[in-house]
Amino acid sequence: MRRARLIVAGLAAAALVAAGCTLPAFAPRTEGAGGVAAPGNAPTWRPCPEIPDELVGRGAPGMRYECAKIAVPRNWGAGTAATSGPGSGETFEIALLRARSSKQRDRLGSLVINPGGPGGSGVDTAVYLSFGPTFGGLPASVTDRFDIVGFDPRGVSRSSPVKCISDADLDASFGYDPDPQGQASFDGFVGLNRRIGKGCGDKYGDQLPLYGTEQAARDMDAVRAAVGDEKLTYLGYSYGTLLGATYAQLYPDRVRALVLDGAVDPQQKLIAGSESQARGFERAFDNFDRWCAANAGRCPIAPDARAAVTTAIDKAKVSPVRGADGRQATSGWVFYAVISSLYTESGWQELARAIDKLAAGDPADVFKLADAYAGRDSDGHYSNLFDANLAVNCADETEKPTLERIRQLQSQWRAKYPLFGPALAVGMLGCAEWPGQRDPYPTGKAVGAPPIVVVGTTGDPATPYEQTPALASMLGVGRVLTWEGEGHTAYPQTSCITEAVDAYLVSLTVPRDGLRCPAR
Repeated sequence: MRRARLIVAGLAAAALVAAGCTLPAFAPRTEGAGGVAAPGNAPTWRPCPEIPDELVGRGAPGMRYECAKIAVPRNWGAGTAATSGPGSGETFEIALLRARSSKQRDRLGSLVINPGGPGGSGVDTAVYLSFGPTFGGLPASVTDRFDIVGFDPRGVSRSSPVKCISDADLDASFGYDPDPQGQASFDGFVGLNRRIGKGCGDKYGDQLPLYGTEQAARDMDAVRAAVGDEKLTYLGYSYGTLLGATYAQLYPDRVRALVLDGAVDPQQKLIAGSESQARGFERAFDNFDRWCAANAGRCPIAPDARAAVTTAIDKAKVSPVRGADGRQATSGWVFYAVISSLYTESGWQELARAIDKLAAGDPADVFKLADAYAGRDSDGHYSNLFDANLAVNCADETEKPTLERIRQLQSQWRAKYPLFGPALAVGMLGCAEWPGQRDPYPTGKAVGAPPIVVVGTTGDPATPYEQTPALASMLGVGRVLTWEGEGHTAYPQTSCITEAVDAYLVSLTVPRDGLRCPAR
């Protein structure tokens, strides 16, 4: 989950790797998905092999890909301040992709996917997950029984996308000092966030609250109806756990099975959630530091990785290394290379190499890691990931800290979480300077829902493990499944996790509450 400026979605797509890996390779928006089904009407599905071709270069063997679009009301009447209501006739388009195996037998329905973010493309993720366990995708025990259905939530990628932040402003934001200590530097970052907020407000006005999570959760019920399922079977990662939890509260009697992996605690407000992530990333970096010290042959910045990374960021503040194309590896870009690498344990060695090469005057690997996180292509263009991320997070968030409070927390968190605390504090400026009104999601019991599996990873930096039991407890029907591993999200990382989740999805066999799976 990305909160304000910092937090990323749960799934990665690079090299055909799906759940819980580094960063997504977001596809460009794809037009021509056929006619848009009006609200309440069945969609028309059409073959769309061009989607996996664009993402991967081919489709998965034995998989057929079909796409459709449905229309949903812009405002489901959930109490937002926006002017358009369910009776206005105004709609958003929601893009769907369905992957179906030629080996499918005894079909149980559709497994609906959300990769997190907010801002991640479920269409893309469904493609990646269709490639099977060899590439980090779903096991045959699931694809043989379910269609894999990904959807892009409202405002994301192919679904009436929000786009209001320029490439130049995104470059400036990611490249900015992650800990602007001087008042002039801090004021400069305030001004940048204020300009971004104003641009989005000028473009979308009173429509901004319509991109919140509750509206998107209601869209999910339209997706459930569109695929013809009486009840929803769902796999949500990271922010997708918040979306799934909201659905369970709104439609508890329409839940068949929900797997919420990389749990977000819906009851945390902006400040508490940001501090939780500062703690989580600091803990993950400590784990990386210890790994480096114990594996000097694989970590060229051993024995003190923390000192090497801190030195690299400090040097970049005063004398950034210039790449072959003239681009400067400022402290912000180095910082986001670090963030990027902590989403999986496999990213640790990449980070060590990148910092080592940076010290030798080559920033190419730093840019590779940071750009993957940011969704920046080789031409300097961005997807709408962060536009949607900001729109959703700020529509959801009722807490709006003052500049003085953010400045205070920046100093306090620097002492507690020296590498990540200041950045998480100033990252709250995004929503503090956001112009749209708010539309908070519900936070309560899913009364009447069946057991819901909530999965947490003990070394998760982005959705720290403490949020897993908190979400399960809030729902009242949550059953905690723990992976004692590293990185963001767990399924399908190991046989223990995979077997427990598969049995639940296919047979509705609920894992023993409190089941813990070893790292390997």
